[in-house]
Amino acid sequence: MNNKRKTKTLYLCRAALIAAIYVVLTLFSSMLGLSSGVIQVRLSEMLCILPIFTPSAIPGLAVGCLCSNLLTGAIWQDILFGTLATLLGAIGTHLLRKFKWLAPIPPVISNTVIVPFVLAYAYKYEGALPFFMLTVGIGEIISIYLLGMVLYHALEKKKHYLFD
Repeated sequence: MNNKRKTKTLYLCRAALIAAIYVVLTLFSSMLGLSSGVIQVRLSEMLCILPIFTPSAIPGLAVGCLCSNLLTGAIWQDILFGTLATLLGAIGTHLLRKFKWLAPIPPVISNTVIVPFVLAYAYKYEGALPFFMLTVGIGEIISIYLLGMVLYHALEKKKHYLFD
């Protein structure tokens, strides 16, 4: 197998593996009642730090979010805009990958801004948009900064083995 083909295959395999792990973690969060609604702490969102290590995490996270939303019975607006929020966050994280503490900010911001509009206007949850932004934002901070940075530090030690 030539090197270019091997690189593409590795990229696709990493993306698929990240998507699969995202789905499993979301389904687990869903069983705990944490993956959707006004207050949500998706364990899968900790994976949003992965674009720091590999660009294959960008499609992996987006596809994982798309599949998760489909499997958990989300409405089309959530499927579309939730996936878009994850995609934008993953791209931003990759762009800021050299700045460990800034890199997780894009998924926090994209989800904090986009998801509350879905909750308010698509799901028609009772409550104010700023409250939804607060609750989603806190959930993202817990998922990405707390859990995600634990994952980051665990992967940092093995990054050359896992991502080169």
